[in-house]
Amino acid sequence: MFYSIKDISKRYGVSPKSIWRWIREGRFPKPVKLAPKTARWREADLRAYEEGLG
Repeated sequence: MFYSIKDISKRYGVSPKSIWRWIREGRFPKPVKLAPKTARWREADLRAYEEGLG
């Protein structure tokens, strides 16, 4: 399953800008590019990220 930036923003309770900042800082998984202007995150990548928080 793939998630959009809106989905990710809701899931973590932060703004899309925060997610993009975290990516630039190396603190969040990079998205998969499905098209030039379409980025999505894989469920497996998000679960791995969440497991690493604990």
